[in-house]
Amino acid sequence: MRLFTREWGSGDRYAVLIHGVLSSSRNWRTLGPVLADRGYHVIAVDLPGHGQSPHARDYTMRLLADSVLESVPPRPEIAVGHSLGGLTLSSIVSTLRPERAIYVDPAFSFPRLAWWQRALAPVVGRQLVKRTASQIARANPRWDQADVRIEAEDFRLVDRRVLAFLLRPGVIVAPSVMAVPSLAVLADGSQLVPVEAADALRELGFEVRIVGGTSHTVNRDDFAAFLAALDGWI
Repeated sequence: MRLFTREWGSGDRYAVLIHGVLSSSRNWRTLGPVLADRGYHVIAVDLPGHGQSPHARDYTMRLLADSVLESVPPRPEIAVGHSLGGLTLSSIVSTLRPERAIYVDPAFSFPRLAWWQRALAPVVGRQLVKRTASQIARANPRWDQADVRIEAEDFRLVDRRVLAFLLRPGVIVAPSVMAVPSLAVLADGSQLVPVEAADALRELGFEVRIVGGTSHTVNRDDFAAFLAALDGWI
């Protein structure tokens, strides 16, 4: 599947950006221009079922992986993935072969939920995508209003079947090797990369940096601190 892409900058020094679940390439509206100012040709994708990319009959990690590989140039200088985008990046990093990989609070494990919470997860997900801009703003008081508006618009565009795909056993797994030099930038108290999982990444050779006071969407909570966490990697 050929994906919709959003670009900043030009030239042959590429940066590839992959957003998280329920989001779109517009998640990178602040990072994209910063990278372009540093000389990168930035390409951000809308994953299948998100933003302006096509919907699919069924969603699998293979579909996400193959679609990204079809839509971006090989061997970029850096590749960045947030949440589901981080999981997708980890599945293609050996093929994409970026010089450096950056994982932003990646979906490397499923949040620890009781059985009843897992049972209700599809219902919660359906309610999540119905949230209005005012509800999103209340839940994310540190966000810029532009990000609140974008999130509400992205929720309306997403194919809700993506949520069911993520609940399938074996979809969310942590990497077992570090294929290229890699940085994990984590939310404070990350639910997707808890302490023991972060330690496992360090043992594989990942550098792990935690951005204090942030929740899952680190770059929207505190962009200045997020950018500082990328020092030496971009």
